[in-house]
Amino acid sequence: MDMYREPWFKWLAVTLVVGSVAFVLTPQWPVPRGAQPPDNLLPMFVALMLIESISFGLGVAFVIFGRPLLGRMGGPAGLTTAAYLAIAFLLLNWWPHDNMHHVTGFSWTGLVLVEYGFHLPLIVAGAVLAWFFVSLAQQRLAHA
Repeated sequence: MDMYREPWFKWLAVTLVVGSVAFVLTPQWPVPRGAQPPDNLLPMFVALMLIESISFGLGVAFVIFGRPLLGRMGGPAGLTTAAYLAIAFLLLNWWPHDNMHHVTGFSWTGLVLVEYGFHLPLIVAGAVLAWFFVSLAQQRLAHA
């Protein structure tokens, strides 16, 4: 068996390559003066940057490979597309979200734009996924 042809390997390869690139690019975002964390907390922020970068890589893998899998679940086409976009946003958003905080610095206007621009879609994504899975559960129970 050729492991390189396995679906999990393709997902893993895209996740790690894109996640690694995102992690390397993270320090390139401008950090406002005075926004550098204390040395004792820096490892925690670096760990979070790594997790967010891997999530971003997994989001890209999901965008590439995930749509056909959701389509096979048998939900309504529009709701399936909305669920696909919701999952993609949930995985992809953390890296740009966190880095946008770095860029805005101590600007209240920038902060409120970042919060509304990322938090509201997260809430919508959660609601869409709840609707998607409840509709699938109801569909399966009706056919049981």
